[in-house]
Amino acid sequence: MTRVSFYLLKGSVEHDRQVFACRLIEKAYKQGHHIYIHTDNAEKAEQVNQILWSFRADSFVPHQLTDRPNADTCPILIGHDTKPPRLMDLLINLGAEQPVFFSQFERVAEFINDDEQLKIMGRERYRFYQQRGYELSTHKI
Repeated sequence: MTRVSFYLLKGSVEHDRQVFACRLIEKAYKQGHHIYIHTDNAEKAEQVNQILWSFRADSFVPHQLTDRPNADTCPILIGHDTKPPRLMDLLINLGAEQPVFFSQFERVAEFINDDEQLKIMGRERYRFYQQRGYELSTHKI
């Protein structure tokens, strides 16, 4: 069954939330995981794409947007309106809601900061997972 981790972050700047997610993505990639990053729209997918190139000067995290050629061979994919083209083990959810295909992943990571709207939506997702019996963990960062 899918395990869901909530990361509670300080501050309310969206860029900081995305950078923290990129750090987790880098760590998971180095451990051999295949990662799908879910965002709300194409603009946010492109933001995450750019941050993955620049969040750390000495880091290389191979990634690709799902709408690009040969995306199905890349270990890290970024998308917003579709499920990944193959099975992957970690879902990084930067979207406002959990995607309908979340249960195909071994693990889901949710990122909540001090933005009030994000907190409300995060609580709703937490209840959603909890009511369905998913294993939940919370990490205060």
